[in-house]
Order: sequence, then structure tokens, then C-alpha cells
Amino acid sequence: MTFQLRDPRRKKQGRQQQGRQKPRRQPSAEKMRLAAGTGFLFAVATLACATGLAATYYYFVRTTTGQFIDESALVEAVEIHGPAGKVTTRFLDWLPTISLVMAAVVVLLVTVIHRRWRAAGIAVAACVAANIATQVLKDLLPLRPYRGVETLELNSLPSGHTTLAASAAAAVFLMASPRWRPLAGFVGGTFAIASGMSTLVNQWHRPADVVAAFLVVGCFMIPAGWLILRNDGHEWNVWDGFGGHWGSARLWIGLPVLLGLASAAVSVYSLVMIAPGIGQEASTTNYFWAGISLIVIAGYLATVATTSLFAYAVRRRD
Repeated sequence: MTFQLRDPRRKKQGRQQQGRQKPRRQPSAEKMRLAAGTGFLFAVATLACATGLAATYYYFVRTTTGQFIDESALVEAVEIHGPAGKVTTRFLDWLPTISLVMAAVVVLLVTVIHRRWRAAGIAVAACVAANIATQVLKDLLPLRPYRGVETLELNSLPSGHTTLAASAAAAVFLMASPRWRPLAGFVGGTFAIASGMSTLVNQWHRPADVVAAFLVVGCFMIPAGWLILRNDGHEWNVWDGFGGHWGSARLWIGLPVLLGLASAAVSVYSLVMIAPGIGQEASTTNYFWAGISLIVIAGYLATVATTSLFAYAVRRRD
């Protein structure tokens, strides 16, 4: 058996060379790249919300036809206020707590787990701003002018309860990862719609008040979403496209579309039944169901449009 002696100088030289070598780079994290034209699309969406808000106020508050439709839906809510009223009243009583707890838990968990402090700050700031804007609009917008329709002159547009629910749901949506956003959008949109319908059933707000609340939230949360996407380059904020995860299944886009179309059919049927002509019926709840349909259509249209916008903006994995 032979033994080979190691040269201590060679060992020292090896250590020096190893020290001079640059540390091997770890594979770079996938950076999220915004799709082309994302900023323009987000700007257009924000402008559409602001324009829709102005149009909603003008038609349903300043015109005779709009006032009549809006007020008739509120008056006819008395017909079904019985058992439904008790449930919705309890729900509305708990709504602020539910909304705040839901948003706080999700935002806090995502912030701590993924260290997304900047995104959390933007989402919370936009949520607070939307609710402040709602209260400011209530005070600044002119009172309802008399157009021959018996109604309270007090301005109730936009709905504060609906703004709170929709903004909390939007904050959760913004903090969710792309693969969870379709599901978060559908659940949050449904929660906001249920909140808006409850205010109508309880005769707290007219349908236009609820639609205006959705649009106010859009005016603040869409720009906030753009800021979050633009400043968040984590690998966490990429996805595999629709169908890559059960939270991003196409079901969460198709279902609100179907519900919106069904609501549109209900609205058309309700209004046709009371339209002037042969077979005209005296409305008992037709305007109410048309108002409910308007809330559902507006809510799910916003859900689908927002989810699609964010799905386009966030690129797939390379």
C-alpha cells in the first residue's frame, strides 16, 4: 500500500482560488411583465367608471323617467319586505363588521406571508378613499329636483353600505394572487351584489344608488390595481392562465356572465309587462325586479370586466 502526501502549498492555493471565485447566481426569479397597453386599458376603465357614475346620476336623479323607475322600484320593495326584510336587515347590520374583518384578514395574511407591504398600503388607501368619496358625494351632489315624481329630495346616491362591501371585496381581489383572482372576483362581486340588493329590499336605497356605489369603487380600485401591478415584480404575481388552477377556472368568468344574462331577461320581461300597449299590466313588483336585475347586471358586468382586465395585464409564466 502506498501513500501520497499532499502538498500544503497546493491546498492553500486552492483555497485562495475558491475565495476569488464569484458566488454562483441563483436562478433569477420570474419577473412579472405587464402586457402591452395595460396602462391605457386601466385608464380607459377608470374613465368609463367616472362617466358611468355621471350618467347614472344624471338619468336617475335629474330626469323624470329615471326618477320614476328608480322610485317605483323602491316603493314596490314593500311587497316582499316581510320575511326577506328580516334576513336582509340582519345582514345589513352585520355588513360593516363582515366587510372589515374579511378585508383585514386577507390583506394581513397576504401581506405577512408574501411581504407585500406596499401593495397592502395601496389597496387599503384606495378602499378608504372610495368610502370617503361616497360620503362627500352625498353632501356635494345637488338634491333631487322635483320632476312630478313623489320622492324624497334627500340625496341618497351613492349607497354607503354597498361602497363598503364592494371596496372591501375589491381590496381582497387586489391582494389575491393571479390564480385566485377569478374566484375572488366572483365571490367578492356576489357579496357586493347581495349587499346592494339588501339595501333595496329594506328600502334604504334605490337601485341607482347601488350602481353608483359600484362605479365609485371602480374609480379608485382600478387605478390602485394598476399601481400594484406596476410596482410588484415578484414571481408570486404571475400565473398559468385560465384553467391552470381551480381558483382560476373559466367557471368563475362564465357563471357571472350567465347570471347577468338571466337578470337581463328578467328585467326585459318585467318592463315589457308594464309597457304601454295591449295586455299592459298594473305593476305590483315589476319595477322592483327590474331594479334588482339592474343591480345584478351592473355588479357582474363589473366583475367580469375587472377580472378580464387583470388577467390580460398579468402575463403568463415564460
